[in-house]
Amino acid sequence: MLNIEIDVPNAIAMLSPDSSLSEADFKKATKVIDPFIEQHGKLNGLIISVESFPGWDSFGGLLSHLTFVKNHHKEIKNIALVTDSSLSSIAEDIASHFISAKVKAFKYHELDLAKTWIISNTDE
Repeated sequence: MLNIEIDVPNAIAMLSPDSSLSEADFKKATKVIDPFIEQHGKLNGLIISVESFPGWDSFGGLLSHLTFVKNHHKEIKNIALVTDSSLSSIAEDIASHFISAKVKAFKYHELDLAKTWIISNTDE
């Protein structure tokens, strides 16, 4: 399951998976995030917070994830990966080639630092 919260004053979406990611997770994320983007024009940032990456429950889950990224990366200015997973540094390097958002990795205990980074990069 993917937990989704919107920090409305700072225009930050926070995604926290607690199990393998599914197609339904990304449909839910779209239903929460799209209306906010329509009303405000964009998100200042997206925080993905998970101690270790849970993977996908199926190939359909992976495809839904990639489709979500493709459909939203232009409306999201910054992405913070808040995790102790070793995949975060790889994702940070690879993502910069495919999406327009700035991507930065943080340790799992650095959630507040990730929020501060997003807020400080909203005026650029």
